[in-house]
Amino acid sequence: NVSSEAKPILIPLFIFIGGGCTMSLTYLARLALRNPDVCWDRKNNPEPWNKLGPNDQGRFRVGVGVDVNKTQSNG
Repeated sequence: NVSSEAKPILIPLFIFIGGGCTMSLTYLARLALRNPDVCWDRKNNPEPWNKLGPNDQGRFRVGVGVDVNKTQSNG
């Protein structure tokens, strides 16, 4: 039977595809659970960016064409 001879050849393919899917789902779960930009509870935490500590790293977004070196700092 031809189909029974071809099945062992496909085993590495399924292993690598399964491993790739597992790693991508793990990475997406890590981004969803550990990223400070993601807010799952907007009712109890409507502004999560205000609860960052002094050592927490956040993103600084500026408009296109704005020179960050020429802006004034508040502190």
